[in-house]
Amino acid sequence: MIKFPEVAPGQGPVVMLNLVKFKNRKIYIEEYLPAFNRVTTGLGIEGVKVRFLGEVIGNIIADENDHWDEVLLVEYPSAEIFKKIAGSELYQTIANPLRLAGTAEIKLIMTRGIDY
Repeated sequence: MIKFPEVAPGQGPVVMLNLVKFKNRKIYIEEYLPAFNRVTTGLGIEGVKVRFLGEVIGNIIADENDHWDEVLLVEYPSAEIFKKIAGSELYQTIANPLRLAGTAEIKLIMTRGIDY
């Protein structure tokens, strides 16, 4: 189930941290990710970018049982764009079934860059 946080509109890009445990890596990488791209194209959305896709090779400061297979960072032009994609009928019919088939567990954490 997707919960949409209350965020101030129009405050720039957000980056989604995806923590993924695979049920079927091939479905996720070879089918879900291309389907997700078809959804954004179908919705006329530009500017969604995969910033990082990496294999988890070890837990440094984490519970021993808190293991993830891959980490994915995806930048969206805004929180509203993420909500539009994830809440769309196109996503629910084309991409979401593949996400469910490919993942045993997934956590999505919405972040926004800060100046320091």
